[in-house]
Amino acid sequence: VEMAKANDLNIYKYLTYLLSQRPNDKMSDEQLEQLAPWSETAKANCQN
Repeated sequence: VEMAKANDLNIYKYLTYLLSQRPNDKMSDEQLEQLAPWSETAKANCQN
């Protein structure tokens, strides 16, 4: 949550985004990177 705040993301939107993507151990490193709060994908979906 603190990293999402630091990247100017809406916390509720970011947590909803994460839960809708359901990260798991079968995801590649690239897929997991897209879920990080500093990724452009996360910023596009969760910006304040």
